[in-house]
Amino acid sequence: MTKQSKKQKPGSSTIALNKRARHDYFLEEKFEAGLALQGWEVKSMREGKAQLTDSYVLFKDGEAWLLGAQIQPLATVSSHVNADPTRTRKLLLNRREIDKISGAVQAKGYTCVATALYWKKHMVKCEVALAKGKAKHDKRETEKQRDWQRQKQRLMRQTV
Repeated sequence: MTKQSKKQKPGSSTIALNKRARHDYFLEEKFEAGLALQGWEVKSMREGKAQLTDSYVLFKDGEAWLLGAQIQPLATVSSHVNADPTRTRKLLLNRREIDKISGAVQAKGYTCVATALYWKKHMVKCEVALAKGKAKHDKRETEKQRDWQRQKQRLMRQTV
């Protein structure tokens, strides 16, 4: 019998979500990227110790880098390794995807944020999205729409 992590639901492939990105940005187009990780980082992610709250993607020398993502090292694993929880990690994207995203970031005023970390088979994938910033009134409008959708669902349940 296998041990299930306390942080994750059994069978869940999601490691971490960036809920703040949905609140602060209009997410336009999403891409799936691989991550270049060290062994202790993978073990920490299996325990659900990753966080994407203030992370974003930086393009430098034709490569994509994930900044601000925190992966807390496990005490038992990283006793012999000098672990940096907020180190810059390389994102593995195709050349066409890198060119498309970096072109939009430079020319059109988009930003690129990490929205999710998840397992795909045995590999860790990072979902990155091209995003436009929301103004304060846009955030309020989104909240009103969400409340209205919830209210409609309640009304529909009561009538059925």
